[in-house]
Amino acid sequence: MTDSARQFQIGWASRMDRFWLLTWTTYGSWLPGDRRRFVGKVLSEDGLKEIKNIPGIPYEEGESRLEDFAKSSMKSSTITLTKIDADDVLVQFQETASYRSDRLFSVAIMPTHIHVVLGVNGDPEPDKLLHVYKSYASRKLNKRKKREVWWTKSGSKRKLPDEPALIAGIRYVNNQQKPLALFIDVEFEH
Repeated sequence: MTDSARQFQIGWASRMDRFWLLTWTTYGSWLPGDRRRFVGKVLSEDGLKEIKNIPGIPYEEGESRLEDFAKSSMKSSTITLTKIDADDVLVQFQETASYRSDRLFSVAIMPTHIHVVLGVNGDPEPDKLLHVYKSYASRKLNKRKKREVWWTKSGSKRKLPDEPALIAGIRYVNNQQKPLALFIDVEFEH
């Protein structure tokens, strides 16, 4: 057993009921049809719309016509966060987590997307959890510069069901390339 797994076993698991990896993008930065691949509604073989966002399932291939349509439908310009924006958002996440009695384990804020690993008490709806953090971040950013929209409509909500998944999620977030702001829980730093 690794030191981090042993440490987890002693303290973290007993304090929270559920663990999540939340990810979302800034508005316009990763559109449906993007050549980098995407998670979005597509027609399945039976003609129904589906979203392929289950871990291990490949993302959709890029489709230039879909991306062009998405660009033409945008209500606002593409958002790219600055260092000041990222610092404001990180402070807001810490305040939100404290108020809600959530526990932030790791946060990485990049210019075009955000990853958050957190523990929560109870079993809140993941859509509501994502909405809370995005809403408070928007409110904080709007104090300095008003925008109609900061984020894409939804985001990824991955439940981390056990210790190995939580540790893997934290490591994934901690190892993001060139974050504007990075938070690592002191119990996980090494």
